[in-house]
Amino acid sequence: MSTSPSANKKAPRIAVLDYGIGNLRSAQKALEKVGADARLTADRAFIDEADAVVLPGVGAFGACMHALRSACLDDVAIDAAASGRPFLGICVGMQMLYDGSDESPNVPGLSVLTGRVRWLVGDIKRPQMQWNRLVTRRPVDPLLDGLADDAWMYFVHSYAPDDAARAIATCDYGGRVVAAVGQRNVWATQFHPEKSGRDGLQLLRNFVSITERARDHAAAAST
Repeated sequence: MSTSPSANKKAPRIAVLDYGIGNLRSAQKALEKVGADARLTADRAFIDEADAVVLPGVGAFGACMHALRSACLDDVAIDAAASGRPFLGICVGMQMLYDGSDESPNVPGLSVLTGRVRWLVGDIKRPQMQWNRLVTRRPVDPLLDGLADDAWMYFVHSYAPDDAARAIATCDYGGRVVAAVGQRNVWATQFHPEKSGRDGLQLLRNFVSITERARDHAAAAST
């Protein structure tokens, strides 16, 4: 099981992108709780120097993309994801990483990940606003290391990415729904780990540990 960063090491610096929409601070506080030096920030210099970057999001896709672009953080997010540093999208922050969403058809996404976000299908209540059990892909991705086989996470969404190829976890809600994806240094979750109790904190602890390893590897490679 992954653990928090060692007490005798400097805490990894994680930039949580602050574009002025929703309760973004809850993600920052949860990352602090599991050992990160996490800062809610729109400061380009700090973001560029951070060991990892997190893009949270709540609400509608179009509104979030508009706010991100108005804050001049869209290209910052793209550059951070392309930098090789660990990057995590949360909820609508996950959806914004794709080319676009059926929720706001004329609003382009960041295109960090190819594909589109689709309306949840089936005879179901929308939004899915509940706890739901993850089904993890084997072998287990490092982001999900140490989670129980019946880990439960908290979801609030009516849309989800159509991205089975990158899925590292799914849930059942009127059919199989992509709950988390991973591609190289980029991860994203449709659920809110910061609102998901012990299992959510374990996932964030894993992200902090991934960040610490990536930072130490980069430092060793530069010497």
